[in-house]
Amino acid sequence: MGGFFAKRAETYDEHMLSGVEGCSEGYRQMARLLPDSAESLLDLGCGTGLELGEIFQTKPNLRVMGIDLAGPMLTRLRRKYPDKDLTLLEADYLSADFGEEAFDAAVSFETMHHFSHAEKIALYGKICRALRPGGKYIESDYMVTDQKEEDFLYAENARLRREQNIPEGALYHFDTPCTVKNQLAMLRKAGFEKVEEVWREGNTTIIVAER
Repeated sequence: MGGFFAKRAETYDEHMLSGVEGCSEGYRQMARLLPDSAESLLDLGCGTGLELGEIFQTKPNLRVMGIDLAGPMLTRLRRKYPDKDLTLLEADYLSADFGEEAFDAAVSFETMHHFSHAEKIALYGKICRALRPGGKYIESDYMVTDQKEEDFLYAENARLRREQNIPEGALYHFDTPCTVKNQLAMLRKAGFEKVEEVWREGNTTIIVAER
């Protein structure tokens, strides 16, 4: 997974802004949804920081911890915002420690559609605990509406992993989007009090979950 995105660091911004339906507006919507009072932010799968470009326009002094697998992506992010309060961690956020009640808000943009339900629920639980009471997690991601489509893609992922002898637990780039209904249910199961879909363009969907 990290290698896949590291190779695409130079072309990632153009692809996301012009090649994925809903993403360009999704970045703007995410920035608008952040609480006005937020002073600290956890950004999961931060990549080159496209979402931060919109966020910093209204919250220039926001403290950000960004986590991503791809070092070249983080290098580009830091070059974009050399004057911002950034703590960048090259790591797998599934296993990284976020701390307890450390952030006012958390975001992720087009990064969660690669994991199993169990992995997501465990991750969402960590995010929930990392937020202060009343904190918000905003997820913009590739989501589907048909359970049959989700089931087919998970089955394809399992087939490819078997054929390529990919070890269980190893991160592998293949899109396994969940239905919006399942995403909402997983966030509730992880401990979030209020969860709702707030925006969608094409398959790019934004959900807001409040601790």
